Amino acid sequence: MSEEKKEGAQAAAPQDVGMAADAAPAQPAAKKVKEPMNVSRRSLLIGVGGTAALLGLGALRYAGHVPLNRPPGGQDEAHLVSACIRCEKCYEACPRHVIKPAKIEDGLLGMRSPQLDFSADYCDFCAEENGGAPLCVASCPTEALRLPAGADAHNTIIGLAEIDRKTCLAFRDTGCHFCFDACRDAGYDAIQLDGNGYSPRPYVIGDKCVGCGACESVCVSLQQGSIVAGATERAIVVRPASSL
Repeated sequence: MSEEKKEGAQAAAPQDVGMAADAAPAQPAAKKVKEPMNVSRRSLLIGVGGTAALLGLGALRYAGHVPLNRPPGGQDEAHLVSACIRCEKCYEACPRHVIKPAKIEDGLLGMRSPQLDFSADYCDFCAEENGGAPLCVASCPTEALRLPAGADAHNTIIGLAEIDRKTCLAFRDTGCHFCFDACRDAGYDAIQLDGNGYSPRPYVIGDKCVGCGACESVCVSLQQGSIVAGATERAIVVRPASSL
């Protein structure tokens, strides 16, 4: 009797397994969930692709371009941007340390190309250090900075000084004329005083200004807190030649 029960149990086992399989439907294979691309990564890929396409079309040369004060010999903007290899030799050669790298917000293709910063000093064409022959031009390996024959500090226009009367201390009758003194000391006499009243006010003679930056380098309007709300630059600044 026990043997018959045993055989019956063995015979029923395969059937039970089959029934269990029918009762529990097979679970589908888990699908691989694709993680969403990080937004910053997606933006980067789109930006790189778009930039490459625009570069191929030559459309990005001046995309977002901001006119900059360039060192002597760099006034041909298209030539400078295309020829400059960002070697930084001109930065190193400048005895007054007024050549600084352009930032990305100044234009993508111009990034790290040389620009003049007159916040602490000005460009005198290396008159004191090299007899008026700019060392930045001599150090440039690709001639991104190049001067025509006979060019010197008095006939090469880097830019033009511009006075903002709203922020200039002299127009607040303070008697300030640092820019006038600096221009005269630099040998240009491109800034004169109007002589009106007890507090003469400066003005720029455009035909004499070469944009050396002597005036901007000594302007104290920012330090004196005399600027209007929201102003970020000095009362006298040099506008680049390419924007004139």
